[in-house]
Amino acid sequence: MNPNNSVNGTATSDVLSSAFIKALVQQIRGLDTYGTYKKWSDDLLLKPYIVTKQDKRKISVEDEVDPRTISRINAFYRAIAIRIEQETGLLSQVVADLNHEGFGWVLVFSGRLLLVKKTMRDVHRFGFNSLEKLAEEGDILVQKGVELAQRFREVGEL
Repeated sequence: MNPNNSVNGTATSDVLSSAFIKALVQQIRGLDTYGTYKKWSDDLLLKPYIVTKQDKRKISVEDEVDPRTISRINAFYRAIAIRIEQETGLLSQVVADLNHEGFGWVLVFSGRLLLVKKTMRDVHRFGFNSLEKLAEEGDILVQKGVELAQRFREVGEL
């Protein structure tokens, strides 16, 4: 795949301009210590997050979880934490505990307040049907986290 290519027809400018998608792209580019993705378009960077149902069926869950998949999961939840932080002003952190079999959990917290908790299954197959679904899921988790942070702000500041 040529790094100058884009994923034609998969993303609208509205989706790519959403705050969550921008935060996710920022996380991916931040992990690129060698500048490999420097010339890649944003939708090409996000392509590994798009996994159709047919593609998911092809992925074996019997092997170890691919480190690239774990990296994508971490970037996804760090983008959620950054968006919550931007919306609330509360420092947010991510903790992920994923075992080699593809099970575990991810937590986004601020102070002593748990903002997002997600039980993970079959992380080998982590992905979304489309960029729109990726943005939608991210926005939903951000909104729930922001609501909790606003409701229990004093706990988040501890």
